[in-house]
Order: sequence, then C-alpha cells, then structure tokens
Amino acid sequence: MSMPSAAGAPRELKGTRRRVLLVDDHPIVRHGLKRMMDAEPDIEVCGEAASEAQARQAIRELQPDIVIVDLALQEGDGLELVRSVHAHHPDLPMLVLSMYDETIYAERLLAEGASGYIMKQAAADQLLNALRAVLRGERYVSEQLAQSLRVRDRGEGSDPVGRLSNRELQVLNLVGRGVSSRDIAAELGLSVKTIESHRQSIKRKLNLATNSQLLQYAMNWFNGRGGVSVPAPRMASTTD
Repeated sequence: MSMPSAAGAPRELKGTRRRVLLVDDHPIVRHGLKRMMDAEPDIEVCGEAASEAQARQAIRELQPDIVIVDLALQEGDGLELVRSVHAHHPDLPMLVLSMYDETIYAERLLAEGASGYIMKQAAADQLLNALRAVLRGERYVSEQLAQSLRVRDRGEGSDPVGRLSNRELQVLNLVGRGVSSRDIAAELGLSVKTIESHRQSIKRKLNLATNSQLLQYAMNWFNGRGGVSVPAPRMASTTD
C-alpha cells in the first residue's frame, strides 16, 4: 500500500521516462528487472551497480530519478547505502527490494531514508506499482507489513531479530554470508574486538549460547528461512 509522503507534492510521471538505477549483487536479477522495466512506457533503467562504491559512483554520474536497492551487496551493505545516500541526496527516492523479512527491515530503512520496501517474492505488477508510487512522492509498504505493524503496535507478538541494532543486523548478515570476524571488521571499518563484542550481544539477544548456533541462525536468516530453534542456553565455554 502507498501512503502520502511528508516530503512534498507527488512527482509527475507524464511526458518522460523516469530513470532507474538498479543496485543488486546478482546480475541475473538485475537483467530480469531491466527487461521488465525497459518494456514500460514511463520508466527505463539508466544503470546498474553491485556494490556500495559502484552505487555511489553511478548516482553521481547518472543522476537517476530513483534507486532500487537490495540489502545484500557484493561489497558493503544496503542499509548503510540507504543511510549514506539519503544524507548526501535527500531528495533522491530509494525503493528497497529484498528477500529479507520486511517486518524487521522495512521500518528501519524507512527511518534511514528509504521511500518504500517490497520483497522479491512480490509479483511484477506489485513492484511496478511500488516503483510508481515512490516516484509520485509517496511511501510504499505492503498490506502485509501494514498489518504486521498494527499487530506490533498492539503488542501482539515480536521477532527477536527486531531487538538487534542496525550494526548488529549488519554483522548478522555478514556472518550468514560466511564472512569471518576479521573480514567483517575490515569491511565495516571496525576492530576485530568490536565485532566480537557485537557477536556476543547478538547471541544474548537471540538467546543463542554458542558460536555454532549463531552461525546456523545467521545462515538460515541470510537464506531467507528465518531463525532456528535452539536448546535452552548453557554457559558457553571460553573456547567456543
């Protein structure tokens, strides 16, 4: 569903094709999206990027009307990209297209500057509707997400991943991709000690006792299957 934006009046779509930048780490996904959008009379893909750095360069050089962003990138992180782009280009709308649970990510990303969130499982016409709504200056969330937010506001149910900070979500995603603590530290510009501290905090918030349980949980989460059931916590050994 689309909602009026507080940012200003809707953008007019008539008279020209709006330019879309695709930011996704999968070439096949980008190719499919490009074919679909280039067949539309009012939109066209002006460029593609697979990483944060490529996306920032493309935005500077191509000046798109809208950016479609995935959360998982070759290098970097979609959430951090949304935050950075909004800080430097506050009038540039961004629509997040991701396989990750919208009930966890969408509200965070909207707060960071995204204009909408839609899951990759959505039908093509839903994506086009979301894209056009955002181009009109509206915000877009699915009916399911709107319902989930209403349920959450009534205090009926919660997801433990929702307790993680934005940085902890970044670390969880990278763990799920099989990235080591040392490489996570290098990618995020943090110390290994800080990453290990984040890992400990994630385990505590998700009720996980060991690094093995954290890895299993993160891999399942990254692959879109949510978390895993684990036995009651025990005291982790100093070598785990």
